[in-house]
Amino acid sequence: MWGILTALLSGALMSVQGVFNTEVTKQTGVWVSAGWVQLTALITCAVIWFFSGREDVWTLVRVQPRYMLAGGILGAFITYTVIKSMGSLGPARAALLIVVSQILVAYAIELFGLFGTEQVPFQWKKALGAAVAIGGIIIFRS
Repeated sequence: MWGILTALLSGALMSVQGVFNTEVTKQTGVWVSAGWVQLTALITCAVIWFFSGREDVWTLVRVQPRYMLAGGILGAFITYTVIKSMGSLGPARAALLIVVSQILVAYAIELFGLFGTEQVPFQWKKALGAAVAIGGIIIFRS
């Protein structure tokens, strides 16, 4: 149950953040806005880290494979693409397309066991669920 609530909160926060970032971009610029998002995220993480368990930051040098450390780089491009898509499509349409893309890519990652995830067998019901989500995009567009 906690996982479901956390995922729902994550989706809600992402939608609100996308709108905020798009509005900041209109007044500044896309990379200024994206940079601000990443900077304030770093500051937030540092403050929370200071008051929490205080894991050893130097354990990052032992992370393998090294490409797993690219999450922040991906985060910058995620911020950019969310801003641009919300600016051109509006929050609801952009969020719908973003979520469906997440579902499709996440399922492909599981199917092929990419990036160290456990490989899962193909299931028609999951493929049907993805197709229904794509159908939802078509219906929502109308």
